[in-house]
Amino acid sequence: MSRFAILLGGAVTRTPELEAEIAGARVIAADSGMRHAAALGVTPELWLGDFDSVTEDLLETYRDIPRQVFPREKDKTDGEIAIHAAIERGATSLVLVGAFGGPRHDQVMLHFSQAIRYAEQGLGVVLTSGREVGRPLRCGEVHSFDYPDGTLFSVLPFSGLSGLTIEGARWPLRSVEVPFGSSLTISNEVQGELKISVKQGRALLLVTLDPANHEV
Repeated sequence: MSRFAILLGGAVTRTPELEAEIAGARVIAADSGMRHAAALGVTPELWLGDFDSVTEDLLETYRDIPRQVFPREKDKTDGEIAIHAAIERGATSLVLVGAFGGPRHDQVMLHFSQAIRYAEQGLGVVLTSGREVGRPLRCGEVHSFDYPDGTLFSVLPFSGLSGLTIEGARWPLRSVEVPFGSSLTISNEVQGELKISVKQGRALLLVTLDPANHEV
């Protein structure tokens, strides 16, 4: 199994959970995502993008990292190009570091939908800022999670959901229908071993963790 961490341009908080996710992973930086490398103690094997958001200091600090430069006017984001590069290198799972926050909400929504897309193709995908973690919920599987009691979570529907079951939560659900756009599955809390399954539809688990350290 080949795990790749993709450094994206959103906010990152170094936490034990984030460190565990990227431990042993190969790393690719997308454009300004390189700024997280030093604080996370990782050395990317590749740095790519159009470099329109990169400072001269960052370019100098990582001058020895192999680069792939793309034109600013292109039909893919730097993050998507980085994901494709990881897949070409044999990635079977992805950790999208810095997938939350930042000045562009459209980029965040793209990261959510990309995570679901690649999960449907059979890749393991995690989105993380350190403070928040997103995990696609593949249909027909029982997903189990070991989070402390009281941890806040939401199931974000990206379509209508059929047969949604949530166990180990303050507000459990048993094989319910969730219309697209419903707030039914927002702001729940873990109580015990969290288990979630969906029979039909596209959804993402979003977990809010207690931040352990400082922003990087």
